[in-house]
Amino acid sequence: MRPSLLPQKATPAVAFSFVLNRLLAGEPWARERLAAFAGETLELRAPPLPALRLAVLEGGSVQAGDAEPGLTMTLKPELLVALARGEEHALRAVDVQGNGKLAAEVLVLARHLRWDVEEDLSRVFGDVAAHRLVGAARAFAAWHLDTARRLGGALVDYATDEKRLLVRRAELEVLAEPIAQLRDAIARLDKRLERLE
Repeated sequence: MRPSLLPQKATPAVAFSFVLNRLLAGEPWARERLAAFAGETLELRAPPLPALRLAVLEGGSVQAGDAEPGLTMTLKPELLVALARGEEHALRAVDVQGNGKLAAEVLVLARHLRWDVEEDLSRVFGDVAAHRLVGAARAFAAWHLDTARRLGGALVDYATDEKRLLVRRAELEVLAEPIAQLRDAIARLDKRLERLE
């Protein structure tokens, strides 16, 4: 283990900065853009995950920071859905407070930095094995996503059809009209009663 890593505790920010620095090491343009903000501290929040406080170092790398952040970026839950769908406006689901220039650079990096897992694995296991490992991981992730969708659909069906804990939107719309008519009739009745008094 490198001596520079020994004094740091194993925190989520340390792990994240290690991975991010690995990505930045292969992208000189990204380090160059980030180097302009050396000495700045930013905090990334993605509830319910712990907040990550990072300090930008000379040369465009990052490390876990403890200074007060000049930028706080909060990732909204809809960001994951938008990223999963590959939507262009995905990064609009980020709440930014603080240094706008640094936030713009972070968003550019988030949009353009990609980890080529297959390339890194091919250095260790060879091209064919890396391709198969990545393919298996993608299939496994797709299977989990499909299972989660099916389970969610089954739970909704159970709660709406069998247990009647929830009401389907169509049924709710059918009930909404008579309720609105009843509310209007009660309001008219209240006005008549006020006139009688």
